[in-house]
Amino acid sequence: MEPQRLLFVFLKVSLPKDHKDEEAINFHSGQGGELEPIMCVDKTLDELGSFADLVIESESMEQNWQIVLVACLSGRNGVFPTSDEATQPLKMMVETVEKGGNLSNFLAFDKKGSPIQFGN
Repeated sequence: MEPQRLLFVFLKVSLPKDHKDEEAINFHSGQGGELEPIMCVDKTLDELGSFADLVIESESMEQNWQIVLVACLSGRNGVFPTSDEATQPLKMMVETVEKGGNLSNFLAFDKKGSPIQFGN
């Protein structure tokens, strides 16, 4: 198994500006909304620590996020991928969110570390 670099994209959930009344009702009951990427980071497992550590670190950035998307980038020949190598995959994750693409390719968690499933 090759060494992995974890990719994290933190999302804020908001009500679209041009929302309908029904969308507002759903949003305020905890459903729906618009996802907006607000920050991203890559880390090796050694750099990560725990999920709680990740939350604490993210809070020090003063960004109020509700969901984090997680993906992995594999190394080669026993060598960890570098942060530079993680830049393009992180950009692709952000673009997927911004374009309303399929998020099922990523793991997703809320701030408590509970898994989130998108869709039905």
